[in-house]
Amino acid sequence: MIAVERITLNSDEISRILKRIAHEILERNKGAKDLVLVGIRTGGVYLAQRLAKEIKEVEGETVPRGELDITLYRDDLAIKKGLPILKKTDIPCDISDRIVILVDDVLFTGRTIRAAMDGLTDLGRPRQIQLAVLVDRGHRELPIRPDYVGKNLPTAIDELVEVLFEETGEKDRVIIKRPF
Repeated sequence: MIAVERITLNSDEISRILKRIAHEILERNKGAKDLVLVGIRTGGVYLAQRLAKEIKEVEGETVPRGELDITLYRDDLAIKKGLPILKKTDIPCDISDRIVILVDDVLFTGRTIRAAMDGLTDLGRPRQIQLAVLVDRGHRELPIRPDYVGKNLPTAIDELVEVLFEETGEKDRVIIKRPF
């Protein structure tokens, strides 16, 4: 089966979205004090890096940022075949009593975010966890709602939303792949 693709966000649109989300984060939290950006591997890590850069440009403050591997927290680990491949979790500061902005590229069922929250609480007790996503495609299976959304992108359940990053050698864009 061949997939049909369509680009829904280009590089300029993604850049504008990240600037807006950075401003929304600063406005809601009255600055960058006590913030920690944590990107969910892999796309969320790139977005957290970019948000940190935007926040520094606006606020003049460096916000600590980390990366979180949720592999061992997934609720489908028992039904997947083979051994899980663990990646790096690296959060350079104590998240206890801090405002953690959890960052991911695409929000779908909510299961990845639930796993990420479990992972975060194993590392400390944040004062608050807020969620920033580039794309919210709907189809939630858990009661999870993002605080910051780049774009709401209604999709069919059988479509695939893919975010491509210049950090991986691609041109920044968000595409929807649909079975043909």
